[in-house]
Amino acid sequence: MDLPVMPPVKPMLAKSVRAIPPGMQYEAKWDGFRAIVHRDGDEVVIGSRTGKPLTRYFPELVPAVLESLPPRCVIDGEIVLAHGGRLDFDRLSERIHPAESRVRTLAERTPASLVAFDVLALDDLSLLDTPQADRRTVLEAALAGAVPPVHLAPATTDREVARRWFDRYEGAGLDGIVAKPLDLSYRPDTRAMFKIKHERTADCVVAGYREHKSGPVVGSLLLGLYDDAGALQHVGVCASFPMKRRAELAEELAPLRTSAAEHPWGAWANAEAHEGARLPGAPSRWSGKKDMSWVPLRPERVCEVSYDHMEGDRFRHTTQFRRWRPDRTPSGCTYGQLEEVVRYDLSEVLSGTA
Repeated sequence: MDLPVMPPVKPMLAKSVRAIPPGMQYEAKWDGFRAIVHRDGDEVVIGSRTGKPLTRYFPELVPAVLESLPPRCVIDGEIVLAHGGRLDFDRLSERIHPAESRVRTLAERTPASLVAFDVLALDDLSLLDTPQADRRTVLEAALAGAVPPVHLAPATTDREVARRWFDRYEGAGLDGIVAKPLDLSYRPDTRAMFKIKHERTADCVVAGYREHKSGPVVGSLLLGLYDDAGALQHVGVCASFPMKRRAELAEELAPLRTSAAEHPWGAWANAEAHEGARLPGAPSRWSGKKDMSWVPLRPERVCEVSYDHMEGDRFRHTTQFRRWRPDRTPSGCTYGQLEEVVRYDLSEVLSGTA
């Protein structure tokens, strides 16, 4: 492979802001695996956000790249997987599997797509120093003949259109909006763009915690919500506390410590128990040999957290602690309090007709 921008390349990143800034290019924020695709003739390398290769996990995308991308190019995009008309990150995550046979089976059963939203090089020309607006023009021309599962990400410079996308596209499983300054050069591994994500709050039961890697202080709080059958389901974690606060939390929560035998998630170490309920410490290809043990607490305290969106019956990302809610009872922390997002068909997002 001999391209003006060679792998591995770490992608340009975005920093969070609360409102959509004016005077920029706007795109949907895709919820998948960020990928830098290098193609030089018949050679294709798909790199992850960290620079590690993803090609073996998505074999169906190699012929798609050969069909839809220019013969010599470097493209920035997102690998996504659609199910039921919306993005499905859980099914996408299943593709990171050590067994090639399993990967091949999933590639046939639930094929992935590539959404392209930037170009870093074309033919013998590096575009890293080219302004964003000009790179978008090059990208549109380069992907004019692209066919599914390769898609050109819709983009606009109209802030009102971006606001509509922000409101509507969440129903298709998208994450928010990305804003790119029109004169921005491509800056690998730098938070030079802006992302605007949905934020909501929920009252959750604090049913345990994991200790911090530094010692016997709180690393993350384990959160639960009651389902319709009255079972407490593990829905995510709350983290990012200052070190002093981690120690204070360990002291505050000490009176609630209990044994696993008396806890509704006491069977968490039994792999079979995870088949019928959502418990902390579920086996995961992401956690590897990481210690997933935790400290059980009597589910008596309620906290309010902020979150962006749900993935099925759990929080998609780590939540942020807002405050304790002594005025709320644990039994009132149910899925019923969560905002239900109006569904939106992913095909309309990809077509850019919305």
